[in-house]
Amino acid sequence: MFAVAVGFLGLLVLAVFAIRVFVEAERLGRQVADSAGRIGRAAEELERAASSTARSAEAL
Repeated sequence: MFAVAVGFLGLLVLAVFAIRVFVEAERLGRQVADSAGRIGRAAEELERAASSTARSAEAL
C-alpha cells in the first residue's frame, strides 16, 4: 500500500513539473513571437531609411 502511495505521489510531482514546463514553453513562444515582430518592424524601418538614403545620394 505504501508503494502505491509513493508511486501516486511521484506521478503527481511529475504532472506538476510537466505543467510548469508547458507554461514556460508557452511564455517562451510568446517572447519569440514578440521578438520576431520587433525584428520585422526594424527591418521595415531599415529598408525605408536605406531607400531614403539612396534617393539622397542620387540627388547629390
